[in-house]
Amino acid sequence: MGNGTMDIVIVGGGTAGWMAASAFARTMNRQARIRLVESEEIGIVGVGEATVPHIKAFNQLLGLNEAQFVARTQGTFKLGIEFRDWLRVGDSYVHGFGTMGHDVGLLPFHQYWIKARLMGKAGDLLDYSVNTVAAMRGKFMPAPTDVPANNPLSSIAYAYHFDAALYARFLRQFAEERGIQRIEGKVREVETNPENGHVSAVRLESGERISGDLFIDCTGFRGLLIEGTCKSGYEDWSQWLPCDRAVAVPCAKVGPPTPYTRCTARGAGWQWRIPLQHRTGNGYVYSSQYISDDEAAATVLANLDGPALADPKPLRFVTGVRRKPWIGNVVSLGLASGFMEPLESTSIHMIQSGISRLLQLLPASGDIDPVLVDRYNEQARFEAERIRDFLVLHYKATERDDTPFWNHCRTMPIPASLQANIDLFRHSGRFFRNAEEMFAVVSWVQVMIGQGIMPSGYHPLVDQMPEEDLVRFMASVREVVSKNVDLMPAHEQFIARECPAPQVTA
Repeated sequence: MGNGTMDIVIVGGGTAGWMAASAFARTMNRQARIRLVESEEIGIVGVGEATVPHIKAFNQLLGLNEAQFVARTQGTFKLGIEFRDWLRVGDSYVHGFGTMGHDVGLLPFHQYWIKARLMGKAGDLLDYSVNTVAAMRGKFMPAPTDVPANNPLSSIAYAYHFDAALYARFLRQFAEERGIQRIEGKVREVETNPENGHVSAVRLESGERISGDLFIDCTGFRGLLIEGTCKSGYEDWSQWLPCDRAVAVPCAKVGPPTPYTRCTARGAGWQWRIPLQHRTGNGYVYSSQYISDDEAAATVLANLDGPALADPKPLRFVTGVRRKPWIGNVVSLGLASGFMEPLESTSIHMIQSGISRLLQLLPASGDIDPVLVDRYNEQARFEAERIRDFLVLHYKATERDDTPFWNHCRTMPIPASLQANIDLFRHSGRFFRNAEEMFAVVSWVQVMIGQGIMPSGYHPLVDQMPEEDLVRFMASVREVVSKNVDLMPAHEQFIARECPAPQVTA
């Protein structure tokens, strides 16, 4: 390492590799030489991806033009996720982004909703959020800049659906234009320093040797450096998240794209539906203990909106995390650091938060201080455990007993941290967000209530509001939300006007 510059080598491309390369190019290209090694021969998982609103912060860090980004990735907008058949067959609810109603004094809106609901004077929870009402009506617009803060339109939160392969290509161009060097090739061996075990270089099949100070492992499930070389070990969470396979298949677009992702519970897992501008992404995430691969493929093919555009693509995974995502001078990102199934679209967020954590804890020189490494690993673990609990909640809180899979989920033991949250919420609708965990209170509340965990009581301060005022308050919030959604354009109209993708020629 000379002249204060750091040599960073990213091993593996795909979404994780090119997100890391783009972020480093944007934030530290004067202080580092950044190279990315990938092989055209090694495919990436690239399917239709759904994201969470945090991705807007990442795109803003890069300075991306939103309309151009959405058009180039065949993207659409996402206001939330619809969950069908999770509590019972025929039942559905929406986990919407953004806010719910408006808070009164010290208490969140949902506390007032609980009392009104127990009195029989409130509608479904989704009637009180601009995001969820707009999603179900197929409407979309970003928050206008000229409305007052108390207008529900000011709190529209949204994410995107896009083609992951196109996103990686888009970011590759961004990074290469900013001086990131891409090296084509497969890694044949990894060289380590015998004194401290750090990776000193990777040698490619061509014989080329690429040395570096810091290595970013983006080699997917294989974890070539973090596992193959550093022997991190993997903590398996499948006792709580039993799905271990997925089959993905795109189908023709039928009708306007919905401004939300749909997750439909099936006999041995669940099916995703991600609408893009040119097609719809679908997949079945399932447990191989309860259904065969052929049956899973047949299930997804039988439940498509339109004709399939490719053969079903199988994926295998083990839900869990590397015991240490950062060891020595190797930091793993994306699938190399662990895998949470895509139920709440957390994959890209976890890449993004890993990059952000690394930039905050970046070593100043070649001497990588264990204090930084330990803090990174501690924060990564905290984030992963809280996301895990949120995902497990969807499986555990079900009344379904119609298949062996759902019987298993309904009756399985769960992490104590999740059980404590469920017990507290069931008692009086209270939930406390823990520090910087990913999902906000409003997300937990929507999923708990959507999955049938209805509190038996509410916060005593709700009784400060007279009952007739409470009934008027609920009706007024619902009416204001509905009227504001009336003003929004249809999702498809908004895309056609602001960010249509170039036409795909067959």
